[in-house]
Amino acid sequence: MLLFKRSQRVGSYRGCWAAISGHMDTAPLEQVYTEITEETGYEPEDLVLLKEGQVFEYHDTVLGICWQIHPFLFHLKVNRQPQMDWEHVSFCWVFPAEIASLSTVPLLKEAFESLS
Repeated sequence: MLLFKRSQRVGSYRGCWAAISGHMDTAPLEQVYTEITEETGYEPEDLVLLKEGQVFEYHDTVLGICWQIHPFLFHLKVNRQPQMDWEHVSFCWVFPAEIASLSTVPLLKEAFESLS
């Protein structure tokens, strides 16, 4: 799995490891392709959609936000590193079992598990 460490410039969960995410301005699948392109430089033709997980919610009582999580799993067809934008400071490839040992955004492990 490709994870990204969130920068200090983002609005929430600074310094946490995360998957690509964003606010939905369009349909979920269309939005995920937009976010991936913006945050990694990968284009839709670089990806193969393997699975779409069940949508679930996370109520962050500290931030006062209810997040709607739409998990997607893609296979990356190209062999090149991502070109990160300002939202992230680093990236790493991990096995799904390693997610539990990282400081991540809420429910990242559960989102990946929903795709198994």
